[in-house]
Amino acid sequence: MDYKKVTAPTTTQTRDLRALVGDENLYEAVAVISKRANQISVEIKNELEKKLQEFAPYTDNLEEVFENREQIEISRFYEKLPKPTLIATQEYEDGKIYYRNPLKDNK
Repeated sequence: MDYKKVTAPTTTQTRDLRALVGDENLYEAVAVISKRANQISVEIKNELEKKLQEFAPYTDNLEEVFENREQIEISRFYEKLPKPTLIATQEYEDGKIYYRNPLKDNK
């Protein structure tokens, strides 16, 4: 996922629950958003670890640790991203999340 193009707000917003879920079950919507937020969180964490792995020292000597400007810029970029919950909520509002309830499908 390209996090540079995310349109989610970076701060928490008050939302109208009726407009968010419509005729669907509120608790089901919260569960879907929560599971998607967990997925996004894992994606971001893996991507950040992959990028920072390039800067990992191969020696265990603490005296050789130095400040790397590129590493700081990468960390700042990820700190400025919206929280995974906000991204997942925006995806839910935009209809970009596909989910199904197997209990409803069998009826």
